[in-house]
Amino acid sequence: MSNNSQKLKVVFMGTPEIAVASLKAILNAGYNVAGVVTAPDRPAGRGRKIKYSPVKEFALSHSLKIMQPANLKDEGFINELKAINPDVQVVVAFRMLPESVWKIPPLGTFNMHASLLPDLRGAAPINWAVIYGYKKTGVTTFFINEEIDKGKIILREEVDIEENETAGTLHDKLMMKGAKLVVDTLYAIGNKTADPTCQSCFEKHETQLKPAPKIYKADCKINWEKSTVDICNLIHGLNPVPGAFAELEINERIAGANYKILNAKPVIENHNEIPGTVFTDEKNVLKIAAKDGFVVILSIQEPGKRLLKTSEYLRGAKISKKVKKI
Repeated sequence: MSNNSQKLKVVFMGTPEIAVASLKAILNAGYNVAGVVTAPDRPAGRGRKIKYSPVKEFALSHSLKIMQPANLKDEGFINELKAINPDVQVVVAFRMLPESVWKIPPLGTFNMHASLLPDLRGAAPINWAVIYGYKKTGVTTFFINEEIDKGKIILREEVDIEENETAGTLHDKLMMKGAKLVVDTLYAIGNKTADPTCQSCFEKHETQLKPAPKIYKADCKINWEKSTVDICNLIHGLNPVPGAFAELEINERIAGANYKILNAKPVIENHNEIPGTVFTDEKNVLKIAAKDGFVVILSIQEPGKRLLKTSEYLRGAKISKKVKKI
């Protein structure tokens, strides 16, 4: 069967690493990528050196045309896009597009979203899938319209969430699955086999759908009044970034400080301890009381220090008198 979709002229829009996998897959499948749109260069790090986005780095290494508009409604940028005359535009982890941009290509503009839409609409679907304790999530391609993440669905594919999965490991699984789905979607559009479906057809009950908004610092603070499982889901859903944290009295050398916790396991157990109480054997075990048991801390990071396994951390810490011994 011939692949008519390879004749398509494609403009790709994306910025972070997850988008690079899709752009690479499009090129490897033989498509004509006529332009790449990514975020403007920004200063980063202590030296404030200019840093290119992962998509720009990849585009440069493959000699692709690059556009970096600060304003997506800029007339010069829109004219540049129109001059390329793309058949279709592909969006992966980019900004919200104005109608003047997504309406340009005759075959539409589609987005790859890292969830099973209509569930987990928003900026952080990978993190929230883990935080909510989901057993499965997935990737979806859909045509962009005037509403955020609500356009007609083209293709979806499920991905299992393993026990102790982190947002980082799930990101990598969805990145590869999503890249393949993007290529499959281009194939379907080019060969006129795509059958877009309204998202309402996938909605069992509107109340079951959960949001996946941008994550702020307040979302990262651990509440020890919650269940052990919910706390561990939060910790793993924020691993590796931005990282869950809690103000704890552990090391006598520093007063109550915000410790970052990236790995933990729940132990459900009846107790009469106040949630947030810290326990340790001063060698290998560090655990914190929660509503229905204890959260066993597997790795921990003091402010300004590197992440350590609990046993490494306890070897160097002068344990506070406020910590209960076990």
